[in-house]
Amino acid sequence: MFVGKPQFYGVKAAAANIGQEKGNYTAEQFQQDFPQFFNAEGISLVPESMLRILIDRANASIQPDKWLDGWRYAVGLYVAHYATLYLRTYAPASESPDQAAATGALVGVVKSATLGDSSVSYDTDALTKATENWGNLNATQYGQMLASEARLIGMGGSYAI
Repeated sequence: MFVGKPQFYGVKAAAANIGQEKGNYTAEQFQQDFPQFFNAEGISLVPESMLRILIDRANASIQPDKWLDGWRYAVGLYVAHYATLYLRTYAPASESPDQAAATGALVGVVKSATLGDSSVSYDTDALTKATENWGNLNATQYGQMLASEARLIGMGGSYAI
């Protein structure tokens, strides 16, 4: 249809309001915004290599041209959400495959607890039902805040030719 007509290249993307801009959020900004992920000496509780990966993913996923003045907050929430999920599975070392596997166990809300013989059961249904449309964002408060903000950002329509 528009083959050989360079003046029309990118028209669909522009009309659909699909952004291409990548953010430039840094570990220093994350430390300022979310100091709870750093110890008193300012060292990240998330290994530096993982923090860099999370920030890179956030910069690619949360586009500044869509979020405007809410961008830094949204990127920080994204990194905080995934840092929380990472830290829930973190262990400095494991003695066995069972220990390593246990770090990734899904834990939900406590459903019932028994004191004699120490029995606890969890209701993971609330987590899995709530994440049907939002992936794992309901698994942390940071993710829930990001999902709420994303709903507001995503309210505007788009049109593709």
